[in-house]
Amino acid sequence: MATMKKKYFGTDGIRGEVGKYPITPDFMLKLGWATGRVFAEEGYGFVIVGKDTRISGYMFESALEAGLSAAGVDTKLLGPMPTPGVAYLTLTLRAKAGIVISASHNPYYDNGIKFFSVEGKKLPDELEHKIEKYIDSPMTTVESAKLGKAKRLSDAAGRYIEFCKSTIPANFDFNGLRIVVDCANGATYHIAPHVFEEIGAEIVTIGGEPDGLNINEECGATKPELLAEKVIEYRADLGVALDGDGDRLIMVDHKGEVVDGDELIYIIAKSHQNAGSKDKTVVGTLMTNLGVEHALKKIGINLIRANVGDRYVMEMLEKHNSVLGGEGSGHIICLDKTTTGDGIVAALQVLAEIQQSGKSLHELKAGTKKYPQVLKNIRVNKKVNIDEVEEVQKAVKAVEKSMGSKGRVLLRASGTEPLIRVMVEGENYDDVLKHADQLVDIVKKAI
Repeated sequence: MATMKKKYFGTDGIRGEVGKYPITPDFMLKLGWATGRVFAEEGYGFVIVGKDTRISGYMFESALEAGLSAAGVDTKLLGPMPTPGVAYLTLTLRAKAGIVISASHNPYYDNGIKFFSVEGKKLPDELEHKIEKYIDSPMTTVESAKLGKAKRLSDAAGRYIEFCKSTIPANFDFNGLRIVVDCANGATYHIAPHVFEEIGAEIVTIGGEPDGLNINEECGATKPELLAEKVIEYRADLGVALDGDGDRLIMVDHKGEVVDGDELIYIIAKSHQNAGSKDKTVVGTLMTNLGVEHALKKIGINLIRANVGDRYVMEMLEKHNSVLGGEGSGHIICLDKTTTGDGIVAALQVLAEIQQSGKSLHELKAGTKKYPQVLKNIRVNKKVNIDEVEEVQKAVKAVEKSMGSKGRVLLRASGTEPLIRVMVEGENYDDVLKHADQLVDIVKKAI
């Protein structure tokens, strides 16, 4: 069953444009009911529901609640809550499941649904298949006496704030540290500023006034330029940028230079090593910068590459019994602290290393030298298995041979668009660009 293709679920739940199937109120009603039926089969329990700040969250929250009630399942509504906060509360409240209404870093007119299991992890494929089976079945309603009830959990934000702070030593005092925090007008707006303020830092908050339409708009982890400007303007020690649902982290040092997920993973990995960790493996993805891989190797840590997507990073972490992994986009998973990618928790680990080492963020990232990377897309009008095109594979091997260990080539078909992606990275930008253009020409001729 796990290997069967899913009809509605992607690698990270169900996502799309609001008003276009399946991101519609009627589908969410059915999804809530289907989810309720699946978890009702496993015995009594309740489901918690959180959301980010986009305007359509109100509509979908009501629809899911109605569907769950029709299936006879109780609901606890969290209101705006970061995705990792829902994962944490699912685990600690012993809920049957956690549901997040969010489209993460996407604009306000998109939305989606993510699920967490009772362990605070992504749902296994088997349960997603079961939910899909019910979605395609006629909807029924339990008798009135067995309808599910709903209530709001008023202290959800406070519980999660305390958890975040608990992931670093309580005796670390960040008094005198000035931080600009960009909440992307998203789900962390009422949480992240409190976390950093309560550990003693001086806080300047931007992107903290959501109106339902401005989530991720020219701010947050996907647009750190505003944060960089504000760090310089306020003469801050560093900046923290989260995305709309709080599972991504990008930072900015005191010079206004962006520190991405790859570099942050290096900093946290080195911190673990300095603390005596025996874990010699970090999980990245096919897109993790080669310069970061080389920097990790210099300090005795191996990088294992997973497919792009935090679900695949998590699978690889569990396979290799490792605790740290993530992506350059800022998804950082610290399994020694929590069960999923968490932007606030990852930022706190970096702050802890700043405190422990006495170094600035700029100094900590100096151990990495990111290689120039060129990514080009080739539009195709038919599905092509690029691995089976002989002349392309010959050209790839020739480029890899000429760059040796100081460069890397990645050719892959996009999973969402009719594109072949050509990525080349290496020490010298001019050489990288030349090789990328050469491969693009060969791929175009071959297909």
